Amino acid sequence: MVISQPPLKERIPATVVTGFLGSGKTTLINYILKGQSGRKVAVIVNEFGEIGIDGQLLIADDNEQLVEFNNGCLCCTVRGDLVRTLENLTQRSDLDAVLIETTGLADPAPVASTFIISEEIRPKFVLDSFVTVVDAHNLERNLSDSHEAQEQVAFADIILINKSDLVSTEELEAIKQRLRMLNPIARIYDTSYGAIDLSLILG
Repeated sequence: MVISQPPLKERIPATVVTGFLGSGKTTLINYILKGQSGRKVAVIVNEFGEIGIDGQLLIADDNEQLVEFNNGCLCCTVRGDLVRTLENLTQRSDLDAVLIETTGLADPAPVASTFIISEEIRPKFVLDSFVTVVDAHNLERNLSDSHEAQEQVAFADIILINKSDLVSTEELEAIKQRLRMLNPIARIYDTSYGAIDLSLILG
């Protein structure tokens, strides 16, 4: 039996962000949360930790572990499991996109399966893309030290080469060639301090 789904445009696009430790993933998340893109994005993190929630804070709800910024963006932590957190977000009809942070070198596959397997999530969200943030300055060491790091690159739809200002033009081109060996079809963008046009990474 085939279960019909609502049209894609009626479902909220979800982007999963992975990244090596120290790659600048938190910087990217802060850029999204505090930017003025005109889009209302909910960012799901494992813990607030380094996410800067002062300054532009509008509402804080300790019970729900959710903060709202004055640009309309939200940041919340996973409470219990991802499905429950996503279901809580569906109470807000004004969201344009959801971004989900994974910790360190976590395997992105279980997050992807949530959007495929969960009957509660499928009608409301569509998995838009996987974004992997890499550190231009330490890429080769990260790939050599961790099989998980290689998997994150191979799994990605989009790869952000962060800290690209710390390497030469020749080194940056070599980095892109290395990444294309692991993933020849991903879109690759260079960034500095996580700054990027959000239309390139959010559905």
